[in-house]
Amino acid sequence: MSALLQQPGYEEERLQTVSKKLPCREVQAGMLLSLMGQPHQYSYPSIFIYGHQSSGKSHVLNILLKELELPHATVSFVECVSVALLFEQVLLSIFGCDAASLLPRSPSLSDFVRIYRQQSSQSPAKQTRYIVMEKAELLRDSDANLLPALLRLQELVEDNVTVILLSEIVWDRFRPNTGCFEPLLLHFPDYSKGELQHILAQDRNPSYSDEFYSAYINILLGVFYSVCRDLRELRHLAALNFSKFCEPLAEGKVKETDTHKLWRNIEPHLKKAMQTVYLREVSSLQWEQMQQMEEKENGAVRGLSAHTHVELPYYSKFLLIAAYLASFNPARTDKRFFVKHHGKIKKTNFLKKNEKTSNHLLGPKPFPLDRLLAIFYSVVDSRVAPTASIFSQISSLVTLQLLTQVSHGDQIDAPKYKCAVSMDFICAISRTVNFEIIKYLYDFL
Repeated sequence: MSALLQQPGYEEERLQTVSKKLPCREVQAGMLLSLMGQPHQYSYPSIFIYGHQSSGKSHVLNILLKELELPHATVSFVECVSVALLFEQVLLSIFGCDAASLLPRSPSLSDFVRIYRQQSSQSPAKQTRYIVMEKAELLRDSDANLLPALLRLQELVEDNVTVILLSEIVWDRFRPNTGCFEPLLLHFPDYSKGELQHILAQDRNPSYSDEFYSAYINILLGVFYSVCRDLRELRHLAALNFSKFCEPLAEGKVKETDTHKLWRNIEPHLKKAMQTVYLREVSSLQWEQMQQMEEKENGAVRGLSAHTHVELPYYSKFLLIAAYLASFNPARTDKRFFVKHHGKIKKTNFLKKNEKTSNHLLGPKPFPLDRLLAIFYSVVDSRVAPTASIFSQISSLVTLQLLTQVSHGDQIDAPKYKCAVSMDFICAISRTVNFEIIKYLYDFL
């Protein structure tokens, strides 16, 4: 296994340590190490590493840099909300706080390059310095000259420095239109099912045998692998559901080798947990408490799923309520429900005789953004300004698949949405904010 990480200039023992800490990623680590070369040699100016989330990009790079004791600075564009923070963190990690204090209050790229050159001339690099940029796709929203400058920073500062960009998107969607220095590309593929089995099995509980825990991981992947390949999420699910898997064993009902009975016991539990993949609606402790409540009350609480405890921001809950009302109420009824001084509305006009089919049976209907906001401002208690935060929460609801954006080629400026949650779900959400949604639904008049 360590043969994949053989590289002149590094101690064999350290390479073996790195190999042990990178299961199923020895090939990628070896390729990256060959691109980096020997410590004292000039490395390529920039490397672009891409792959899906939780494919080991940051982990492999951090292990290599720390275990091989290579000088480096790691910055994340999620944390560095301004260019000034980015420059300050790079100088602080490589040259210390004295160099970072030389930056002016609003530094430009030329200020950063000038200070870097001064510091590198005073402290020449004995080996390659590495600047690791995580979440590099956010670079596309920064100044147009920042990305081209980082890609050829080695040339600008005249120092043995390599910039490594980590991203979840391919370079073709990353490359600026004006053209720039082309970095070396390295792809990290997703973990295969066998690799996930091998990695997750290493988290074995010491109270149980390797075979028993491997059988549990195999059952877990059989359920979740088709919908989730994220190693971190699968680790969370494995830790969350293992106690339930061990219950028959702890009670003395089955043996460790009786996999079939263990599977029958855990199967309904895993199917219920499948509804909360990625959402992280509840913590591990809350999940266990919910299961205990359901078992004690013999189904009295079974009507309340895990969605009852979904953790959403306060205004996001009202946005979801407004979206549900917009999806299942006819637009002509908005005046009746949400305008305080709407005047007299004849019941014969409001309730059409030919409307015999429930809107809930027909399913959710699309609605424009302005109608959603109008209902939202009507149902929320306090006055809320139409800030960017409200619009970002709408995007978050779409990301969580609680809302569905209806795309039309001729409606770029006026997007339409559909509410994608059930009646039980929205009733549970409404109870958390003390909003009686039944009073505002046309089907329940």
